[in-house]
Amino acid sequence: MADKRYIYIVQQRQEVSKCKIGITSDLEQRLSSYNAMTGIPKDNPFVYLFTAEVKDAHKVENDLKATFRRLREVKSHEIYFYNEDLFQEYVDYIKSHPDFVVEIPCEVKDKIKTIVVVKTDKKSLQERNVTRKDIMQTAKKTQNDEFYTRYEDIEKEIAMYDKRIWKNKVVFCNCDDPVDSKTDDERKSSAFALFFIKNFIKLQLKKLICIHYTGGLDLFGAGAKAYIFTKDGFEEKKDYPKNFSGSFDDPLSIKILREEADIVCTNPPFSKAAAFWKLMVESGKKFLIISNSANAVTPVFIPYIRKGLVWTGYNRVDWYLDPKRQPVEAPGYWYTNLRRKNRYNKTRIVKLKDIPAHCKCFDDNGTLCVDRCWIPSDYKKPFAVSVYPILKGILELGYEIVLDNQYFPYKDGKRKFGRCLIQKKKENS
Repeated sequence: MADKRYIYIVQQRQEVSKCKIGITSDLEQRLSSYNAMTGIPKDNPFVYLFTAEVKDAHKVENDLKATFRRLREVKSHEIYFYNEDLFQEYVDYIKSHPDFVVEIPCEVKDKIKTIVVVKTDKKSLQERNVTRKDIMQTAKKTQNDEFYTRYEDIEKEIAMYDKRIWKNKVVFCNCDDPVDSKTDDERKSSAFALFFIKNFIKLQLKKLICIHYTGGLDLFGAGAKAYIFTKDGFEEKKDYPKNFSGSFDDPLSIKILREEADIVCTNPPFSKAAAFWKLMVESGKKFLIISNSANAVTPVFIPYIRKGLVWTGYNRVDWYLDPKRQPVEAPGYWYTNLRRKNRYNKTRIVKLKDIPAHCKCFDDNGTLCVDRCWIPSDYKKPFAVSVYPILKGILELGYEIVLDNQYFPYKDGKRKFGRCLIQKKKENS
């Protein structure tokens, strides 16, 4: 009898913006090999999110790669972008594949040594109320991960800040691609570059610096060679430094950040957000950036928000442009360390007894969990919230994060989605 083959989705516990999808004949050995890799800390191990037995593992893997090719990192085709919606799409696609046999739920022990495999009945597409066509259409809508910010979203967010913030400042767009400063066409220039070029005088900027990245696609016909675009008053120029990649973490980009930039404004790659946030915070510079909405309840990012080093901006960003200039949906939000005005807050703060029953519950550990932006005003213990109250400003209304990690409630033994543990501040604290 031929060995069984499996496809799996695996993720490091604290790296929740990406996951790995691969195939193996031995699930336990494969997980052990991940965690045996050099540099994997004990508090950030790999764990399985999904495993399944399949007939032709290579075919399923290759079909998945082809369908979601735009959701894979360029340098490592095993790494895929991750959020709850994308994860469900990956799972639905695998389960709808003709070579799918059965899902194998895995309980991964703390020491990552034992895997308990329990077979379950295969659910039909009809039982899940989806068709293979539905899954393929959804995948096509989300397969472009080259997300480019729309001009209108940049304009909307920046309009909320005091214009004096920008006066005599050097703005650095270190994840963008400016091409033609004499156009109003977003198809020929990065929207960030275009916005600051058009509003250079209005904002009284001192200088604008944008870099062209060599990686990925040549979106605007600028050529493959990296360059630095600079607008200093009425003077505009492009420099082509030797061996310059144009990436935000290139030594020259970091030099510009540290020595010239005052404010960074850009949309960094969602998959590299952890490295980008770290660089921004350590630089001590001001920034206004777009990142995945889920970052606000992700272990890598929670400490920045808890310590008040980063906070959310005013607006969510749900729509972007793909390389073909077509709209594509992805969950984004503005994050910043710029001073903000008071903003309208949509959280609903009431007494615990007044929160609807279907929006509150206690998990197996006795921790209160609340949904839909309901917040108990008279509850003194820590309680778990989804990302939305954090995004909408609950931390500005007398509440604070109490755990530098994601909190996963268990209800009747089943793990629910990750949350953030917050608590009402004590008086005079």
